[in-house]
Amino acid sequence: MTDSTGAATAIAGVCDDVKRMLLKKNRAYGNSALEPLRIFSRADPIEQLNVRIDDKLSRIARGREFAGDDTELDLIGYLVLRRVARTAARNGLKP
Repeated sequence: MTDSTGAATAIAGVCDDVKRMLLKKNRAYGNSALEPLRIFSRADPIEQLNVRIDDKLSRIARGREFAGDDTELDLIGYLVLRRVARTAARNGLKP
């Protein structure tokens, strides 16, 4: 990937993968990351996302990944969700 067109295509492809994954999981699980049921935890959505991000970083740091998981893609997804939640909170909106 030395030319900017190749890099741009690769970047767009990765971003599309993240978007597809987030939308698929949102359909499958509802909006649980941004609107949790709060059965056990009473933490706000951003704090819950921070915990999930910590877990993913821990797996990467320790080199431990469950078979079939893509920890890096999950981490990117949680960071996107965190940004969505923070932007909504700043603007007084519900994510």
